[in-house]
Amino acid sequence: MRILHAMLRVTDLDAALHFYEHALGMTPQRRHDYPDARFTRVVVAHGAAPAQAAIELTHNWDRHGYTHGDAFGYLALAVDDAAAVCAKVRAHGGTVTREAGPMKHGNNVIAFVQDPDGYRIELIEESACYD
Repeated sequence: MRILHAMLRVTDLDAALHFYEHALGMTPQRRHDYPDARFTRVVVAHGAAPAQAAIELTHNWDRHGYTHGDAFGYLALAVDDAAAVCAKVRAHGGTVTREAGPMKHGNNVIAFVQDPDGYRIELIEESACYD
């Protein structure tokens, strides 16, 4: 058994795709429009999905906002250089909520960013991913 993807509902599919492609380096794998159900889903991943874990971005055509529950925490991505990804996030309109640096109680280098819909994403430098 393995995780295939996580699904996030997005209010502006174009803005979300721009962020995940250009700020985080993910590529769209599949796109499906469902006119009868009035939604579009796009799967993005680093590498080929389903071989790699992916994120499904779902845009409900008639929704203009979502309430984030307090049960969802964040997505975590392994990166080579968290500071460099933070710079890309800023350059593409994203928000850095915690600059790259060591964890308070350890040496792992992490950062936190937010996508256009406010979902939190933890960036963990690859060298420390499994500590």
